[in-house]
Amino acid sequence: MADHKHHSEHQSQHQMSTLSPNSQESAAQVKETAQSTGDIIYTCPMHPEIRRSQPGDCPICGMSLEPLLPTLEDENPELKDFSRRFWITLPLTIVVTVLAMFGHQLSWFETSTQTWVELVLSTPVVLWAGLPFFIRGWHSVRNRSPNMWTLIGLGTGAAFVYSVIATVFPQVFPEAFLSMGRVSVYFEAAVVIISLTLFGQMLELRARSQTSAAIKSLLGLAPKTARRVADDGTEEDIPLNHVHKGDKLRVRPGEKVPVDGVVQDGTSLIDESMLTGEPLPVRKKTGDKVIGATMNTSGALLIQAEKVGSATVLSQIVQMVAEAQRSRAPMQRMADLVAGYFVLAVIGIAIITFFVWGLWGPEPGWVYGLINAVAVLIIACPCALGLATPMSIMVATGRGATKGVLFRDAAAIENMRKVDTLIIDKTGTLTEGRPGFDHAAGTHDYEATEVLRLAASLDQGSEHPLAAAIVSAAKEQGLSLAAVQDFDSESGIGVSGTVEGRRLILGNTTLLQAMGIDASPLKQTADALREQGASVMFLAVDNSLAGLLSVTDPIKPNTQEAVKNLQEANIQIIMATGDGLATAKAVASELDIDEVHGEVKPEDKLNLVADLQSQGRIVAMAGDGINDAPALAKANVGIAMGTGTDVAMNSAQVTLVKGDLRGIAIARNLSEKTIINMKQNLGFAFIYNALGVPIAAGLLYPITGMLLSPMFAALAMSLSSASVVFNALRLRRKT
Repeated sequence: MADHKHHSEHQSQHQMSTLSPNSQESAAQVKETAQSTGDIIYTCPMHPEIRRSQPGDCPICGMSLEPLLPTLEDENPELKDFSRRFWITLPLTIVVTVLAMFGHQLSWFETSTQTWVELVLSTPVVLWAGLPFFIRGWHSVRNRSPNMWTLIGLGTGAAFVYSVIATVFPQVFPEAFLSMGRVSVYFEAAVVIISLTLFGQMLELRARSQTSAAIKSLLGLAPKTARRVADDGTEEDIPLNHVHKGDKLRVRPGEKVPVDGVVQDGTSLIDESMLTGEPLPVRKKTGDKVIGATMNTSGALLIQAEKVGSATVLSQIVQMVAEAQRSRAPMQRMADLVAGYFVLAVIGIAIITFFVWGLWGPEPGWVYGLINAVAVLIIACPCALGLATPMSIMVATGRGATKGVLFRDAAAIENMRKVDTLIIDKTGTLTEGRPGFDHAAGTHDYEATEVLRLAASLDQGSEHPLAAAIVSAAKEQGLSLAAVQDFDSESGIGVSGTVEGRRLILGNTTLLQAMGIDASPLKQTADALREQGASVMFLAVDNSLAGLLSVTDPIKPNTQEAVKNLQEANIQIIMATGDGLATAKAVASELDIDEVHGEVKPEDKLNLVADLQSQGRIVAMAGDGINDAPALAKANVGIAMGTGTDVAMNSAQVTLVKGDLRGIAIARNLSEKTIINMKQNLGFAFIYNALGVPIAAGLLYPITGMLLSPMFAALAMSLSSASVVFNALRLRRKT
């Protein structure tokens, strides 16, 4: 069976990859090519590995493909098509059903005439309204991927073909098939199953569209146009997708910032609450960065576009949410394996049911056998089983996005609830990450201002928040900075480079010790600053200690609450930071964190994660810097701050858009609720099929004397799929 599944997936990718003449193009290549050309990518809700540049049906499960990224358009073509087929043929279904059930009492037609009337009225229902189901069923056979459409196609097809033959050539049937003067026909079973399946698909499609509500709300944040300023000063409104990197754009009061960029002229207050959650607008001036889709509340700004299209922060969030919604949960693997065997088993049970009733059942045994076999095929459709986890994942990731928590994939949702240990960085994670310069001190050879000037000159090549604070302080004091050459970053512990012909090293005690530089002359000063919670860096010039600089980084307002909530949830919190141990302990003491590791290198954080995992711990790592990336990737769940570096976010499984640690508790709660919801869906699907198949086969007939009509089987099948979707939607209210 494993070989069969592998073959099916390989064949599906081969068939669905239609963007290139290369028949071996993978699904990943389809996605990459489509993104580069701007085409829409279509995927399957139940099998996210399927990628195609055009709409169609999934070759594995037969479900209709839908856009990888939802659009703001509410119209679903498949929903519109199914609705049209359903409503046009519903009157025919009703008439055929009334004739089949009450025709002999109403005496509208002679018996033979009534059979032909039912045939004429049933044909458009089965052959036109049910055509999509037969096409999907044929594809499942051709692709050797039996699924729900295999069963529906076999069930309705068998009932209809049998009834047509019984109408046109009644003489070929033995007397056992006669009932009330004619060969029994079951046109009503075929048309009712088709209509109920259409109705069930309509309910499911409407419900599935609601799972994309979060992404649609994010898409709705972006403005439709931008006001471009030409080189000659003229201005014009252009569609947002016509904006290019480097364009000058005017943002007037009350307008949304169109794309990510940097302010060239003007000052204003920008409402960034849609990303940061901060209720107060942020003042922006020349040189400050602005984010697309945020609201300009007061003054006019002239900005230069830096990131456009799929590169903007908003687009990356949308893409991350969409990818997470399409990822497959580990729990789904079991359901997929069971479903593959299940369809084949159901076909076998239907065949056995037909012959057991025909050979040993009461008269007319073969008629009972046919009807019960059709009921087995219909009621056992594994659609509910296939939808059980994807629907929960789609709702959970959308719900998380609205709360500022982005899950990279379904595995992150499933693993988050298991976390019992959290390793957390300090700068930018527990603290604001926007430190301010505090103090500079020099040895007898260097004045404090010279220490600041040299350090700022060296730090011009660094992206670290501490470096930005030092450079900003030097510029505010009017110090003239020199160019830096041969800049090198000792990730997490310091930097080095050449300034004015002198070799400079700026970093913590660990870096100086590695370089063989004695920092003891300033140890007492450094310790006093660290006890106040300041971060201390030593400056060495040509391998001799020149001075130190201290920077303070305030703790985020919500950190205390977040730490307390996590500790109450029995999660052990460990601080691991590249800052000095004294500084780290000062912050930890304020936050009631017991275990602290200071002056750690990236490999030390990585080893700490590995050591805890070897003890059987389920470890989450929260950080925002490049130096956190290895540990983020190694942890069972990596949690990145959305306000941090791209490298950190790319290494993590969960991103907190607002940089608010309270999002960890939100993510854990959402994880717990989602897993419960997935288990409910899977349990319901298994129980439904376990009970439905034997009842449809007639197992209870000797006890109750009742059989399950294929029409009721079709209704139960449709309602089971819809119930799974609606149960998943409850996550929007419970979290």
